[in-house]
Amino acid sequence: MTEPIEAVAGLRERLDQVREKIEGGARRCGREPKEITLVAVSKTQPVSVVREALGVGVTDVGENRVQEAESKIAALGNQPARWHLIGHLQGNKARRAVKLFSVIHTLDSVSLADRLERACVEEDRAELPVLIQVDLSGEVTKAGVPATELSELVKSVNQCSRLCIQGLMTLPPFFEDAERVRPFFRRLRELRDELQTAGHFGDGRGELSMGMSYDFEVAIEEGATIVRVGTAIFGERNP
Repeated sequence: MTEPIEAVAGLRERLDQVREKIEGGARRCGREPKEITLVAVSKTQPVSVVREALGVGVTDVGENRVQEAESKIAALGNQPARWHLIGHLQGNKARRAVKLFSVIHTLDSVSLADRLERACVEEDRAELPVLIQVDLSGEVTKAGVPATELSELVKSVNQCSRLCIQGLMTLPPFFEDAERVRPFFRRLRELRDELQTAGHFGDGRGELSMGMSYDFEVAIEEGATIVRVGTAIFGERNP
């Protein structure tokens, strides 16, 4: 089915606007824009729109569900992109996730780490970059490991031979005023800094995956190295 022209119209313009805001946010806090990876969140968007996004320069694509990503990756074939899993991962989908995604942002338990490690061995994948999702809000609808249990999970993952911790990720509460989210981003940065000082990221900087369409500028000011932006690039999601 051919998608309406309005579904892709203005995509390049919106992408440019997001990039300008990323650059502005980085400059305000003395950072280089190239330090920040933009992940275009394409959940519920049709393949045709994702293909258009790749055509105008998107290099990193984020999906919430394994099944939806699987169908898109199959349809897009050899289109160059790094695919990020940014939604909750059920253990029974670990093997499919290992086969599909370049990076998994939502590791949140020792049991899931064990599943991913086994899947990597079975699929002969030498290395799987992961970020640990940290629950800083205590909301029942949000996944993530509590900050008090983060160190234990990090130690367990570091014992895996195939998983490679790249950094931390969080989903803060939604507030109309993005400034109210700042303390959650700051806290994630502090946790990252503690792990970095202890050498848990090796030679890496310790990525901070935080910030979405409504608050990514605040996230950048607080140190985000990966921002996950959907609506500001693609427009309102399809139901």
